[in-house]
Amino acid sequence: MTIDLNSDLGEGIGNDPVALDSALLSVVTSANVACGGHAGDKASMTRVTGLAAEKGVAVGAHVSYVDREGFGRESNDVSMDVLKQQILEQFAALDEIAASSGTAVTYVKPHGQLYHQACTPGSDEAATIIEAAKEYQESVGRPIAILGFAGSELVKHAQAEHLKAVNEAFVDRTYTPQGWLVDRSEPGALITDPNQALVRVKRLLRDREIVAIDGSLIDVRADSLCIHGDTPGAVVLARRLRAAIDADRVKIAPFTVVSKSA
Repeated sequence: MTIDLNSDLGEGIGNDPVALDSALLSVVTSANVACGGHAGDKASMTRVTGLAAEKGVAVGAHVSYVDREGFGRESNDVSMDVLKQQILEQFAALDEIAASSGTAVTYVKPHGQLYHQACTPGSDEAATIIEAAKEYQESVGRPIAILGFAGSELVKHAQAEHLKAVNEAFVDRTYTPQGWLVDRSEPGALITDPNQALVRVKRLLRDREIVAIDGSLIDVRADSLCIHGDTPGAVVLARRLRAAIDADRVKIAPFTVVSKSA
């Protein structure tokens, strides 16, 4: 069995965002790099992609509604045509910088409100992200995979369009009985105890299930595990998680081939 570890990076969060990104890049195998929509700039993208290339970590575009003031929590009622253009611009900005670092963008994961909208049944955002990914992969001549919430509309739409679709689960967030994430504003939404997180991950890898916040069981089939950088103690959690997975002799590797720029 193989599992990927991913984290959202280059977002400028925490007391020392540079040290946070560097520490997480020593643990994860895929980096979702903020590329200007909700956070990130040329300096952060250069730094993160350079470290990712050095450490053999896959680079993904962490695209968002253009909402830097609200950290990607607001759509600002953009049309799908405008959203597609925003996504393509974020792809291109990150990929150009990644190329200068000796690597390339190989997947996309939406951020914040865009992630929630794209993973919701019946949304137009999933189709828009897929259209942008297909258009971009045709322009660069290499596959662009889609990383999204396990079993979600985004993953299903990507599969229907013959793109590589990767299901992710969350190490540091609790789940509702309906299989979604407990809202961050609710008590118990975050998992900060490494022991609790490790119990969850072992059960997920062994039985493909997660215990919801009410104790019920949810079927979850994940190829990638997400650790949020803004979770308190994220680096310690990530290191302990990787050590525990290694001890179980589960292979940890990116879900895409780490691409070298031409």
